[in-house]
Amino acid sequence: MLGRKLSERLARDGALGSAPISELSLVDVVPGADARVADISEPGAADEILSARPDVVFHLAAVVSGEAEADLDKGYRVNLGGTRRLFEAIGKAGRRPRVVFSSSIAVFGPPFPEAIGDDQAPAPLTSYGTQKAIGELLLADYSRRGLMDGIAIRLPTVCVRPGSPNRAASGFFSNIIREPLAGREAVLPVPDDVRHWFASPRAAVEFLVHAATLDTAALGDRRALTMPGLSATVAEQIAALREVAGEGAVRLIRREPDPTIIRIVESWPRNFDARRARELGFRAETSFDEIIRIHQEDEL
Repeated sequence: MLGRKLSERLARDGALGSAPISELSLVDVVPGADARVADISEPGAADEILSARPDVVFHLAAVVSGEAEADLDKGYRVNLGGTRRLFEAIGKAGRRPRVVFSSSIAVFGPPFPEAIGDDQAPAPLTSYGTQKAIGELLLADYSRRGLMDGIAIRLPTVCVRPGSPNRAASGFFSNIIREPLAGREAVLPVPDDVRHWFASPRAAVEFLVHAATLDTAALGDRRALTMPGLSATVAEQIAALREVAGEGAVRLIRREPDPTIIRIVESWPRNFDARRARELGFRAETSFDEIIRIHQEDEL
């Protein structure tokens, strides 16, 4: 979803910062229009992809959180093995491109302070978070060795996510907004007091573009940044839905507690002080009403 939105943005702009875009190569494991089909976890696939020696690489490929937790081997094969093969291929290509790696706030685990600051050490309690944390370390080491100019951006949960539900454990955060707005019922598997960190797809694309054009000298050796976002509870999400779409939309939310989802979500962070990223020019929404209205403007 983010790859599609990012590629549409780059094609529309025709430039990345001050540099005109001469070619945009899209790669996905799933066949689709204008995308080359490849699995970066397969030997040699990343070398072939990098044969064009691009100036910028956006690495968004991953097995999402719920699936990575349910299928340990697949999560490590793709999220760790695929990332390492990609970084190795980038190093062998000898171009030292800018590499933007989509990491996640799932790299943090409890106990949490009131707001997680920039000095909090990653300590994930999920396989997905562990795989993303290892990817951040690999990116920092390959950048230190001069093989790439990397930046890892820890994305909030992107909401409201368009399209069909996926296997991300966080998918319900979008489902309880997107489905009622379309007149469909949605299942809420966690209590209303669950708090989480959010940004819209529009903000996430801006994060990626800004990361690709940022002067990474300002990062020093700390190549991972927690992105700004909005801390909100499920109850606050529902209140925003009521404000935007009325009580009829709220009545389409059906509560069905899911112990597995509750366990995963309880290990996730809830609030951040993303000061370092804000000082470097990254921006996100300040209210959940705004996030819903962005979904309406961009998708409906």
